[in-house]
Amino acid sequence: MLTIEKNPATVQSLLESMADARRRSDDLFEIVRSEALYDRPIPERHRIIFYVGHLEAFDWNLVHENVFGLKSFHPEFDRLFAFGIDPVGGGLPTDQPSDWPVLEDVRGYVRKIRSALDEKLSGGMTESHSRSEDGSSLETLLNVAIEHRLMHVETLSYMLHQLPLDRKGLRPSSHALSNAQPEHGRVRIPEGTATLGLDRETQEFGWDNEFGRHRVQVPEFEIDRFMVTNRQFLGFIHAGGYETRELWIDDDWQWRTAASVTHPVFWKRTSVGWCYRGMFEEIPMAEDSTPGNPGECAVLDWPVYVSHAEAMAYARWAGKTLPTEEQWHRAAYGSPNGPEREYPWGNEISSDGGKRGNFDFLSWDPQPVNSHPDGQSAFGVQGMLGNGWEWTSSIFSPLPGFKAFPFYPGYSANFFDGKHFVIKGGSPLTAACMLRRSFRNWFQPHYQYVYAGFRCVNS
Repeated sequence: MLTIEKNPATVQSLLESMADARRRSDDLFEIVRSEALYDRPIPERHRIIFYVGHLEAFDWNLVHENVFGLKSFHPEFDRLFAFGIDPVGGGLPTDQPSDWPVLEDVRGYVRKIRSALDEKLSGGMTESHSRSEDGSSLETLLNVAIEHRLMHVETLSYMLHQLPLDRKGLRPSSHALSNAQPEHGRVRIPEGTATLGLDRETQEFGWDNEFGRHRVQVPEFEIDRFMVTNRQFLGFIHAGGYETRELWIDDDWQWRTAASVTHPVFWKRTSVGWCYRGMFEEIPMAEDSTPGNPGECAVLDWPVYVSHAEAMAYARWAGKTLPTEEQWHRAAYGSPNGPEREYPWGNEISSDGGKRGNFDFLSWDPQPVNSHPDGQSAFGVQGMLGNGWEWTSSIFSPLPGFKAFPFYPGYSANFFDGKHFVIKGGSPLTAACMLRRSFRNWFQPHYQYVYAGFRCVNS
């Protein structure tokens, strides 16, 4: 990896990316009414106030001492906003708003960190500042800080999605209107190669779990042309899918019954039927609507966001399964008569106003699954980047020769526990830099809140 001193253009680009990432996180917190910053919209997550301090604490803890030799000015906050208040006995957090510092003090901490780091970063780097004590380049550490923040912009977005509407400031909605209903069907993917991971000699940035480039021969299979939609998932609900025991493995069934899960968490049952819980409004899901009516929001043709357990139950009901990570790669990046692509549509990504997909903060909510035909893969599979992550059947595990980041040893390794599944693709709130082919995301099977849907395969 190049050092900062040898590549000043690179560090300038990274500083601009850092500034842009900060603007995105600052804008996100502005959505929340001040009195709601101490709320906990998702039971398993911290209160919102934690994340106000966490993003800066992460950057500070990453470089302040082991790169710049700066002394901490608030060690208590450094630790609190690195880890939060740990739940007793490993259960759900029980801390109260009064357990957290006042907002003015947290924002003061944020301002002080930004000022100290910006002074060092903009003042010109010496050779001694180009690498950390463990030998990691500052370029790598800045990329980590930028993408960590952008990841949280997305996770915070789906957290705020669960915040009651009256706890958020009003924002204008701009939902894609209904067009022709998607012509659902399957696409045959011929046998071929899928290349996963990054070469260890590359100068491209990647997280530790992305390294270990290797090729896998994937047998022929069929995959859904589009992600499963809210309309299709209604069929599963009407067929009693949540009550049919044989569609669920034991662990998933125990979770479903214990938590009384009967529908996707982004849906809400009202007196007039189902509504979709959008970021800033509740949108009726009229089951008797006619696709293509002018002015109608096409929410039924949006991808359904569900947990892995719900996706697997639907796939069994449909007589199919979820794709493996390798199958997903083959369908997204493979080509019938040429080399693999960097993106489903080709080898370049640019700001095209959403022509190829619903990603890079294009929208607060999904769009119809057939909205972006220009983003289809070489095989004609649509919507594989953006509009919603996609669950796979693959357990999150290390690629060959895995080596943990020395400055963040638990980032991936803590989750190689056989309990997390790989998700691929991206959502409307996924930054463009994380749409690279090697990027891997992962979640536990019973986590409903992420912007994740799925499509099915027949092997």
